Amino acid sequence: MAEPGRDCPRCPRLVEFRKEWRRKEPKWFNAPVPSFGAVDAGLLIVGLAPGLQGANRTGRPFTGDYAGVLLYNTLLRYKFARGEYKAHPDDGLTLVDCRISNAVRCVPPENKPTSAEINTCRGFLSSTLEEMKTLRAIVALGRIAHDSVVTALGVKKSAHSFSHGCRHEIGRVTLFSSYHCSRYNTNTGVLTPEMFRDVFAKVRRFLDAGTPRPK
Repeated sequence: MAEPGRDCPRCPRLVEFRKEWRRKEPKWFNAPVPSFGAVDAGLLIVGLAPGLQGANRTGRPFTGDYAGVLLYNTLLRYKFARGEYKAHPDDGLTLVDCRISNAVRCVPPENKPTSAEINTCRGFLSSTLEEMKTLRAIVALGRIAHDSVVTALGVKKSAHSFSHGCRHEIGRVTLFSSYHCSRYNTNTGVLTPEMFRDVFAKVRRFLDAGTPRPK
């Protein structure tokens, strides 16, 4: 199963945090956030986890917080999306040969999942990778997402280390990695919009060098 159920019980700390926010904000999504985009996409983007007031509120990955502004504007720029990003799930924005998911599907306190939670949730990431039969490229956003993808692909992290802009050929897919597009990283200069766009420009060239993308 590639997606956890709405009341997934696997991580007790995340379950309690979910229940707390269901009480505080009953109109929010407050559940494991499903992947966004088609199963037959050639590109999968893997983030860390839903943001508390972003995807945990709206129910769509990277929707409703700052990280989504940079991500979706970049996807639109490189033709991985069409429409207009308006920070809510019914804004009409669609992905083109692209899918977005997270290494951890539930929002963690302080945006910091534990190692046990990352490991527990990896089964869903593995199932997502397995069901994407035409997957050619993955973009991992941040070290945790990178390491979880590498582990899910069944290879050693020591042979596929994380750095911004790195590229690894792993079986049938090519893994590109970037610093996470969080407000903290952009405010501190760890990641600039130009650095982020450069990663997706490389992915666009890589995919365009193979089969033509959908119109």
